[in-house]
Amino acid sequence: MHETNWTSTATAFIHRHPFRVYIEDTDSGGIVYYANYLRFAERGRTEMLRAAGISHADMIACHQLFLAVRRCEVDYLQPAKLDDTLVVESQVTEISGATVTLAQRICRDGMSLVTLMVTIACINAAGRPTRLPEQMRRALQA
Repeated sequence: MHETNWTSTATAFIHRHPFRVYIEDTDSGGIVYYANYLRFAERGRTEMLRAAGISHADMIACHQLFLAVRRCEVDYLQPAKLDDTLVVESQVTEISGATVTLAQRICRDGMSLVTLMVTIACINAAGRPTRLPEQMRRALQA
């Protein structure tokens, strides 16, 4: 897995989205169920886009464009537990014609619990890849 330097903001902005682990996120032992980390990462990406002025609803309504996960690589390092306060950190690492790749990590008190490399693709209503709108590209490069 590509290791991102999380202590440096010289190359790209790191968006941080804090949240708490609820009972619905855990198994019967109070440990976060592994698939829920994907949901947490999705929320972090959505909030990063929102902070950059990009709305999924507007992309759909105005441009009939959607963002879909094309690739996701996940490393589970440590478990999160009920009532933990976590942070999803999201950082754009690459932008191409129709895709954006992000490094993400979910951490507790600065310690990485889960790291992800996620590539999202811009697709049209027919499910075909299409170039990222210029406004989105500029916002993510800023």
